[in-house]
Order: sequence, then C-alpha cells, then structure tokens
Amino acid sequence: MSQTLNASTLLAVPMAPLVGALLAGIFGTQFGGNWIGRRLTHTLTILGVLIAFILSASTLKSVAIDGARFNETLYTWMEVGGLKMEVGFMVDGLTAMMMCVVTFVSLMVHIYTIGYMDEDEGYNRFFAYISLFTFSMLMLVMSNNMLQLFFGWEAVGLVSYLLIGFWYNKPTAIFANMKAFLVNRVGDFGFILGIGLIAAYAGTLNYTEAFAKANELSALTLPGTSWMLVTVICICLFIGAMGKSAQFPLHVWLPDSMEGPTPISALIHAATMVTAGIFMVARMSPLFELSETALNFIMIIGAITALFMGFLGIIQNDIKRVVAYSTLSQLGYMTVALGASAYSVAVFHLMTHAFFKALLFLVAGSVIMGMHHNQDIRYMGGVRKYMPITWITSLMGSLALIGTPLFSGFYSKDSIIEAVHESHLAAAGFANFAVLAGVFVTAFYSFRMYFLVFHGKERYDQNPDAHHGHHDDHHDDHASHLPHESPWVVTVPLILLAIPSVVIGYMTIGPMLFGEFFKGAIFVDGEKHHAMHELANAFHGPVAMALHAVSTAPFWLALAGVVVAWYMYLINPAVPAAIGRALRPLVVLLENKYYMDWINENILARGARALGNGLWKVGDRTLIDGLLVNGSWKLVGIVSAWTRKLQTGYLYHYALVMILGIFLLMTYFVWLNK
Repeated sequence: MSQTLNASTLLAVPMAPLVGALLAGIFGTQFGGNWIGRRLTHTLTILGVLIAFILSASTLKSVAIDGARFNETLYTWMEVGGLKMEVGFMVDGLTAMMMCVVTFVSLMVHIYTIGYMDEDEGYNRFFAYISLFTFSMLMLVMSNNMLQLFFGWEAVGLVSYLLIGFWYNKPTAIFANMKAFLVNRVGDFGFILGIGLIAAYAGTLNYTEAFAKANELSALTLPGTSWMLVTVICICLFIGAMGKSAQFPLHVWLPDSMEGPTPISALIHAATMVTAGIFMVARMSPLFELSETALNFIMIIGAITALFMGFLGIIQNDIKRVVAYSTLSQLGYMTVALGASAYSVAVFHLMTHAFFKALLFLVAGSVIMGMHHNQDIRYMGGVRKYMPITWITSLMGSLALIGTPLFSGFYSKDSIIEAVHESHLAAAGFANFAVLAGVFVTAFYSFRMYFLVFHGKERYDQNPDAHHGHHDDHHDDHASHLPHESPWVVTVPLILLAIPSVVIGYMTIGPMLFGEFFKGAIFVDGEKHHAMHELANAFHGPVAMALHAVSTAPFWLALAGVVVAWYMYLINPAVPAAIGRALRPLVVLLENKYYMDWINENILARGARALGNGLWKVGDRTLIDGLLVNGSWKLVGIVSAWTRKLQTGYLYHYALVMILGIFLLMTYFVWLNK
C-alpha cells in the first residue's frame, strides 16, 4: 500500500463539517429564511461530521499500520520577503490520533444534541456552531505551519465565544463568553509573540523548516538581554497554551463557560478547544526540548493547576462545575507531563481523557434532563433506579477518571505520575507531590458527586429553586417530578463513549508510548530527559502494569478518596458540615476560588482601565490633541498674527527693515572678525 495519503481525501475531512455548518447556519436559520427544518439541519451536520470521522479513522489506519505520512502545502496565499503564508496539512501519528478523537467526540455530541436541545428555539443555529467548531479544530490539528495553526487557534476561540453565550438573553452567559474571550486574548498575545519570534529568526512559518533550524535558534540570545532566544520563544508559546488549555492563572474562564448548553461543555472541555494547548506544545517538542527553563516553568504551572483546581472541585454543588474543575485538574496533569518531556504520555492522557470526560459531561446533561433541569447535586440522590443507563455509564467514567486499574485513565494517569517521578528537573519534586495528592483529591470529588447523585436518600423535594430559575436552559422547571431516563439519542452516545473510556488505554498504551506511533511527530532528547526511557524499561504489558498498580501509592490514594467520600456523604453526612464549620476560612477561600476573579476584576481590570484612561487623557487628549494637533495650529495662528502686522504695504517700512537687516549682518560679521 502507498506510504503517502491523498490530499483530496484529507481536505474533505475539515470541509465536510464546514459544509454542514454553512448549510445549517445559512438555510436553517432566520438569516437565510429558515428554508430547511430541524430534521434536515441535524441530518446534514451529523452527516458532515460522520464523513469526517470515517475519513479520519481510515487515515489513522494508514498511519498506524502502513506507516503513511503527509506533509505538503495545498495553497500559497502570499509571499512577503521570502516568508510564505500557506495552507497545508501535516499528517502523522499525532495528527491522525487527534483527528479521530475530535471527530468521534464531535459526532457523539451532535447525536446527543438532538435530544438535549429538542425544545430550544436556537436548535439549527446550535448545530451550525458545533459543526463550525469541529472544522476549526480540524484545521488546527492538521496544519503544517504556524499561520494555519493560528487561524484554527483563533477560530475555535471565536466559535467557543458564540457557544458559551448561545443563550444571549442570559446576562450570566454573556458575561461568561466575554470573560472567556478576553482571558484567551491575554494568552494569545504571548502565543503570537512566540510565532513572531520564530518567523523573525528562523525566517519561516513551516513546522519542518523551523524545527530544522532549532539548533541555530538555541545558539542565539534575545537582543539586549542574556536570555536564550529559544527559552523566550517557548515561554511565549506556552503562555498561549495557558490561555487555551486553562492553566493557572489563566484558568478563570473555564468554570464560567458552564453557562452554555451542556453539549458544548463536552465538546469544548473534553477533546477540542482546551486540549489545543497540549497538542501545540507536543507538536513544538523540538523547540521545547532545547530549554530546561521553559520545561520547569511548564511543570510548575501544570502542578499548581492539577492540585489547586482539584481542591475547588470538592466544594462545588453544581454538577457541571464539578466536572469543569475536574477538567482543569486533568489538564494540569497533561501539562506536568509536557514539562517532564513525556509528550507522548501527555497526548495519551489527552486521548483517554477526551472519552471519559466527554462521557461525564454528557452524563451530567442527562442527569439535568432527568432531574427536570436541576443542577444542584445536594437536591438529587437515589437517581440510579430511575436512570440505569446514565448511572452505569457515569460509574464507568468516574472509575476511568480516578485511574482505576484496567480502565483507560489508569494507564495514562499512572504514566504521568511515573514520568514526573523519573524526571530530574528542579520542579519535579513539587510536581511529584502535586500529582500524587491530586489522585486522592480527584477520587474524593468524583465520588462525592457520584454518591450524592446516584445513591443515598432522595432529596428532590428539598430544592428551594424547584419552581424558579435554576436550570440549564430555557425549559420550564419541574423539579417536583421524579427523575426519568433520557431518550435514546442521549443514552446511545453515553454507551459509545463508555466503551473507549474502559478499553482504549489497555489497547493503545504499547504502541503510543513505547512503540513508533509518534515517530517523527514528537522529539525527545533522551540524553538530557530520560523519563520516557525509564518508563519503557519498567513496562511489561498492560496487564502487568495493572497488577503492579495494586502495590503503588496512586492506587491506595484513589481508593482512600472513594472510601472517604462514601463515608462522608452516605454513612455519616454530618461530617462534611462539621469539617466545613471547623475550617470555615479555608472553605471561604475555596468558595471565592482563591479570589482570582476578585483580583482580576478589582486590581488587573481596574489597573488596565486606569492605564487606559491615563493614556487617553494625558497621551491622547493632552499631548496629541492638545499639544501636537491643537497646539500646532495655535502656534501657526500666533506667528501669522505677528507676521500680518509687519505686512503694512508701505514701501518705506520695507526699506527700513532692509537697512536694519544689513546693519545687523554687518555688525555680526565685524564681531566675528575680532
């Protein structure tokens, strides 16, 4: 079989969702006259994503089994001073894996949306948005140059803005999407600086050409400083990843994005937008391997995010926000792996996490539907007997999340912990503590939610918001009714996502971490960073790894988290309240999310506004308008007024001036000759 891929086939992968999005967005909405109805809208968009998934799966087969690769430019937009602006694809193991994950999760979300958004007036518009989001993410992961990467990067940010604020009549949704947009602009400022430095010093935006000059870049310093140029480039690029992948302190947008409909929570926070930063760093591994300073910085940021965002998940009562803070914590784990130069482990966890986190978000949406749009886990309980499919799939997702042996999350999460343990970087000590402590925290908040929702006493009649206002969308609230199982268009995606949540780690850990699946896509300097080498020496198959886990600290920490949650929320519910009273200052700190929002709104935002006002009043109004613009015409007016007085029209006045001028010149030259 050919070792190359067909360009037309690859182009069809992002184009199919784009066509579906355009048809739904133009002809299925008021903009185009509502020519097509709901059934045809979701059929067209689902068909587009299905085609993309089938082609992606075929591409993955060719890449994994036949060793096929593709790296070509399809279209040259412009050429400026030797710098080419191009559209092209690079397809290798990393890209093929991302293509399949993105299209499969997107397909499940599209099907799920039929049931979840059934009564929403913006049904067609929502399908157009999520298909457009899929196109944007595919363009990002398939790119072979930084211009196209940046296009996809900004496109997913724009569409996420539209999706988070989908219910534009809700003030909280509008605040949330603006917050997401602005915080991501902070990260994107660093990202574009990094791309600009590469373009300036490498003279190219093409991945392959830039990576070929990596050693040359490592010998340079940033002009005017002693900083290594490659370190500055990598940190700037990672600041972009901090915004997109919600790393501390640019994480504040992600929990608030729960204001959007639940399907987009699964799409944005599982396999697509938030993983773009992880993918980008892995793709740029030839550059990041040249700077241990950047790797230490990445590891510290990831460790802080993994541990401290997990703490916030403990005190959340909104079912979607618990899963959101879980996403933040798991993104921190991926980032820690990047810092340990275990890039393949990071993207392996990205893949396994995509399935079980999408599952947990969709489970949360199913629970919300079954609970008549109540989202507060304090007023649930005993849901298992009413929603059996939702219950069992939730259990599978939770077991995968906490790293239960043989489940997918176990193989990726334990590999991260081991990679950090083997790392020799200065930040590895703190990171090792954070990822180990995070195991207990993850298990505790995951099963706190699980036990409160699916087990214990039914508490539906205790909800103070049972008849007003607390719901996930625009439907009427009927919290007094008993829960009910969701329709098949909701439960089928849950089952299909639960399957890889259980088995995908077992099936793929060998080739992805210790085989040649990522050969040519990810570069690791084995002499300097030996974590992956140590993992390979210790790996004796997925079964042996699972059996060995029973004797390791992560297993017992996870088990302890489950047992403590079981005791505190099922056996002795008075304990959490007692602990909350005893540790009230800590609880207040967590409830206020470490006061990061307060700092952003009252210090950073006000400071930026004061700076802007100062530049406007002093710089623009006083200096530019007042001095340069208005001052120049006033000066001209004054000079003109005096000059006009000298123009009398009398000849003897002009003769007198000439004589005085000659006298002054003669006096000046006589004085010079003395």
